[in-house]
Amino acid sequence: MKFPILSRLARIMPAVMSVTLLCLPVEAMGDNDNVIEKMQVESNGNVIIDIPDNLLDLILHSSRKDQSHDIKSGVNKLAGYRIQVFSDGRNQHTLEARAKARGSAILAKFPKYRGQIYTYSSSPNWYTRVGNFRTNAEANAALTELKKAFPNYSSEMRVVKSQIVVVKP
Repeated sequence: MKFPILSRLARIMPAVMSVTLLCLPVEAMGDNDNVIEKMQVESNGNVIIDIPDNLLDLILHSSRKDQSHDIKSGVNKLAGYRIQVFSDGRNQHTLEARAKARGSAILAKFPKYRGQIYTYSSSPNWYTRVGNFRTNAEANAALTELKKAFPNYSSEMRVVKSQIVVVKP
């Protein structure tokens, strides 16, 4: 489980520590004193970070915005998942045909993926990916279904992060 607030705090901690060091009284920074050692001794192992309310609101609201489930009418491109069912770079003269054949075989057994078979080239490889899944759990459930239907290809199949297309009427 990910905690977006904690990960955001972890990203800003170096800045918070820099500001903390800059805000120390001048007498805390003697010529030969180690500021970090002094902080450790004086804090007795307890560090309290006071985050101003406006900064905390900014952190909290930006994490909600990133996880927004509201999509607009029309075609939406979002971060999501697809199932990679083909990836190969050998035998260049047959790659495109094999990649498209893999997609056609899946479409023949699973018509629900009509319009969700993506075959493309990124030289020297060809890829075929299936689906537009918003969550990793959805993609893994579909992956299990596809692996059962195509055991010969199951070792090649995997869930990948991808930009997906979601159409809302």
